[in-house]
Amino acid sequence: MFIMSFRLSGKKIFIAVGIFLLAAAVLLGGKWIGSIQQTAAQPKGKSEKIMGKTEEQRQSFIASFGWETEEEPSLVMEILIPEKFDSVYEEYNNLQKTQGMDLSPFQGKRCKKYQYTILNYPDRPDHVSCTLLVRDGRIIGGDISGTGEESFTHGFAFPTR
Repeated sequence: MFIMSFRLSGKKIFIAVGIFLLAAAVLLGGKWIGSIQQTAAQPKGKSEKIMGKTEEQRQSFIASFGWETEEEPSLVMEILIPEKFDSVYEEYNNLQKTQGMDLSPFQGKRCKKYQYTILNYPDRPDHVSCTLLVRDGRIIGGDISGTGEESFTHGFAFPTR
């Protein structure tokens, strides 16, 4: 049998507890700083809700990507996001996810669709629009799309040449 005993004075106990608390603070502080950095790296829209209740908020959101639009939407309508996504809606939702948005939580819910005419799409003077999907005053999705012979759909980011 092996027995070991220690005699600690109040000063030694105080120092040991201090070292333990310092080590715990360093470890937890590192995790806390890491979580802050991870949150900061998330795309906009995922970590914060994007306001779109007013025309000014919607126009400001669109302009933040460099787009110029007509002052008023060309179309405003209520739509129902399907309860079950087909392949087309899955592909559209994948586009939303690349922008830090996700329509999955809104399946089976109604939202407003605002469509604006884009005035400054590179090499495309007309037939380009910006669509915003808004629910409860918050932008939950949308896209930039062109119609006609060369139709396309992409995220809100301004295209680079």
